[in-house]
Amino acid sequence: MADKLTATMQIAKQVYSLAQEQNDAALMTGAYRALAITLFYLGDFEAARQHAIRGVRIWRSGGVQSHSADIDMAVVGCLCHEAVSEWHLGEIASSQATMAEAISLAKELNDMHALAQALYFAAILGQYERNPAEVERCASDLIELATRQNFALWLAGGEVFRGWARSARVEAEGIALIEHGIADWLATGATLVVPYYLALKAEGLHLADRSSEALEAISEAEALVERSEERWWYAGLHRLRGVFLTAIGAKESKIEASFCEAIRIAREQKSVSLEKRAEATYAEYRRQKASGSGGRGFRLPLW
Repeated sequence: MADKLTATMQIAKQVYSLAQEQNDAALMTGAYRALAITLFYLGDFEAARQHAIRGVRIWRSGGVQSHSADIDMAVVGCLCHEAVSEWHLGEIASSQATMAEAISLAKELNDMHALAQALYFAAILGQYERNPAEVERCASDLIELATRQNFALWLAGGEVFRGWARSARVEAEGIALIEHGIADWLATGATLVVPYYLALKAEGLHLADRSSEALEAISEAEALVERSEERWWYAGLHRLRGVFLTAIGAKESKIEASFCEAIRIAREQKSVSLEKRAEATYAEYRRQKASGSGGRGFRLPLW
């Protein structure tokens, strides 16, 4: 949550090695979760899904006994990261079914921390699909649960998603809610996911006709990515940069470079969904430019 992801990966590999030595099913499930989470944030969605699936498979085989030190059941985390990885790989229906299973299992296990995690990732999936109503529903459930259980990190995440849902409807308080959520997230000591939150803030700023400020948020996010190596939303940052540069009438070369970089990164990461989104936005940019309908500083669809 607070260091470079290469350092995180070293620890995850150590966890995996120790779990193998112990030959303990619960520890192996946790080890696969550690690998899946780290690989996901690094932007290796295919490998993340495979490790998550292996963790779930161990759980389903039976014989997994939780340990007293566990803060939640690792299988729920595996399901969450399987779901979001599936979305990137273009398997939308499967991702939604997997996420529903994660929420259902957390409730069945009466594991409040796991449930908070599942609601958080359900909100991410809803944002991926540009569904403000679903995101607000998940965020409200998450905020209520996190407040009751005193989960500071999940509460901050819920605030960010509530803000995004409001800003997507161009409601005035949306951006302020996102900013408050980011501040609360950072107050826990966590820096992971902040580039993505800044992208959500940038979207709200753009919808409020503040595209220059939106570009500043994207630049801040990209600087954080360089330090943390967190690349799961990197293609999305470049696509948004292209949208905002178009809105302010920037040089064509800069706009083209942003969209091409978004497509390149998405292809490299095998994120079918982000590749399609970047290609569609780029195609619309070229269409409007060719038709001359927008002129200098025309607007592209944000979603």
